[in-house]
Amino acid sequence: YNAIFPTMGYVAGVKAFAAAVLGGIGSVPGAILGGGVLGIAEVMGAGYISSEYRDGISYAVMIGVILFKPSGLIGRKIGEKV
Repeated sequence: YNAIFPTMGYVAGVKAFAAAVLGGIGSVPGAILGGGVLGIAEVMGAGYISSEYRDGISYAVMIGVILFKPSGLIGRKIGEKV
């Protein structure tokens, strides 16, 4: 533990960002819900499919939510700007 690398914590940061996007940017309860959804999806995927796909499953869940509900799970709907 005597070395510091610029890539330390990269995966944790990306997953935290994914949880925030999943729940809805600007919504703290949404980020908590997004983290829970990601955690459950990772554990279920590792248990039923393979633990090698754990990160891929979480990113697939994030992409799926962004495709079907771009504002996030609890995010508020953004009106059209004119």
